[in-house]
Amino acid sequence: MKFKFNNKYIRWGMTAFLVLAASILFYYLVFHSSNIAAVLNTVTDILMPVVVGFAMAYLLTPVLNFIEKKILAPVCEKFGIRKSKRRDSVLRGISVFLTAFFFIALIYMLFYMLISQLVPSIQNIINNFDQYVNNVMNWLNRILDDNPDVRKYALQTISQYSAQLDDMISQLPANAMIWFRTVTNTATSILGVLWDFIIGFIISIYVMASKEKFLGQSKKIVYAVFEPDTANIVVRNFRFTHRTFIGFLGGKIADSIIIGLLCFVGVTLLKTPYGALISVIIGVTNVIPFFGPYLGAIPSAFLVLIVDPLHPLNCVYFLLFILLLQQFDGNFLGPKILGNSTGLTGFWVIFSITLFGGLFGVLGMIVGVPIFAVIYAAIKSLVNTALAKKQLPLETQKYEQLDYVDEAGIHEMKLSSESAAKKLLEKTKRRNRGKSEDEDAKK
Repeated sequence: MKFKFNNKYIRWGMTAFLVLAASILFYYLVFHSSNIAAVLNTVTDILMPVVVGFAMAYLLTPVLNFIEKKILAPVCEKFGIRKSKRRDSVLRGISVFLTAFFFIALIYMLFYMLISQLVPSIQNIINNFDQYVNNVMNWLNRILDDNPDVRKYALQTISQYSAQLDDMISQLPANAMIWFRTVTNTATSILGVLWDFIIGFIISIYVMASKEKFLGQSKKIVYAVFEPDTANIVVRNFRFTHRTFIGFLGGKIADSIIIGLLCFVGVTLLKTPYGALISVIIGVTNVIPFFGPYLGAIPSAFLVLIVDPLHPLNCVYFLLFILLLQQFDGNFLGPKILGNSTGLTGFWVIFSITLFGGLFGVLGMIVGVPIFAVIYAAIKSLVNTALAKKQLPLETQKYEQLDYVDEAGIHEMKLSSESAAKKLLEKTKRRNRGKSEDEDAKK
């Protein structure tokens, strides 16, 4: 006995099955989202070394390209070594090795600076904490001599918090087990991050060595899933995103390194205490656009003040130097390095930092600007496409004094100024008069 299948009923059955499956999936997402989140967190933890590896490879790719295309390739051409598959393979291996060596050397320099400069500075601050508190109290005594009530309240507040800190320090032996657990958990977390970093670094070497293959596979999937026109748009948008990200992040890191070095030179000449620590703070926080200089300058100025509160002019000189340094960075160095890599105005920069910083913390403040630049460009492209279909102008300036657009002036907008209004009114009258004459002629 043969069964005849009707395609119409098969489609109905498949549609019903998909609707039912989607309903079950939606129910599970709504009422069992914690289980899904737990699974996603587990998968993320497992694949974190791979994510770190791809991120490293992405950030190190400009260095790899510079070494391979700007240094090694010209050397080969100079010595008459022709381009071939074997030569490209050798150049890629040497470039990957030099890039990895550069990265390891940079990490080593950072750790060396931390150990040789920052650690002694922090230890010195901890050892001299009581002296700094006494300095602040003596300074308040001198400042508040004419205000005994305010002085009494300030000194009581400082003494209270100092006593609480002393009690906490004295209770360290009693809370040794709690501290041991905390230190153990912290050490475990650090070891986990270090493991992800090491495995990610190894993965990044493989990714950099075969980056063209990974890129080709990605394009292959895009053109297999989408129509050619849509795939071209997707590839073009990814290229724009890449240029925005790598241009901003790379430029901002280079800018922050230069600012940190200039800050170290300046604080050394000013004989500012803990110059290396302050320079690192200024350089690191400078990676955050707009708010970074303030985030670095405020705690640094406070540190300078508590070290020697009897000479507040040292703090004032430091703040003036930081102000000049940030003006130099904002008006000269930053534009030279970054250019117009994001295309965002000052308002949208502040908006993106506030939004992504609130969502993702410090990391969001760093990558929020290029992410929002991509979103801003996508919205701008959609708006311009819609306006072009309606045969309306794309320039924003033409909409600043816009009153309305009517059918009579679809290409010429009516502005609030009297002259523009008169011109549009005369044009409409002439058009209506011409229509009336045509109708009379037809009659």
